[in-house]
Amino acid sequence: MTRSVSLRTLAVIACAFTLSACSTAPVAKAPPVVAPTLEELMAKATQAVDTGNKAAALALWQEAAATAPADKQPWVRMAQSRYDAGQYGEAILNAQEVLVRDPADKLANSVIAISGLRLSTRALADLSRQNNLSGPLRAESQDLAKLLRESLGETVLVPPPDKPPVRASRKQPSKRTADEGSANPFNALK
Repeated sequence: MTRSVSLRTLAVIACAFTLSACSTAPVAKAPPVVAPTLEELMAKATQAVDTGNKAAALALWQEAAATAPADKQPWVRMAQSRYDAGQYGEAILNAQEVLVRDPADKLANSVIAISGLRLSTRALADLSRQNNLSGPLRAESQDLAKLLRESLGETVLVPPPDKPPVRASRKQPSKRTADEGSANPFNALK
């Protein structure tokens, strides 16, 4: 009998649990969070730039880049912003991300070229000031300058300052010209 009582007790407990599970109130589901679109993020970033909050704009562009990884526009805006701020290393990195998405992008190539030149110029000036621009570093710098001149089609990257004009010497009219000049007063000026 104990066995039948314990089976009945277990059956009653199982039914109670089953019925209690059905009687609980349904859990209210939170509304799904809708991620902002690329266009919304780019518009917010533009507003942030217009108000002067460049840090917020950069964060929004980074979020936009994560939202639409194949789109180059957030990277273009980050590269341009960093270039304008003089952060040339970061500008180069962002421009390289643009080129991953569009290898023919002229703005990205320009940012890389100009930023690279500005960083190189700064480093060479520092080395020159420290008198450490010698040996292989100097030779490589000269080779790169030559390549740059050839690429730009210039023989000299920085032209020397213009020389002051040389004064033309005045010729003294000969006696014969002065005698002949009586007929024509402008002969002496020739």
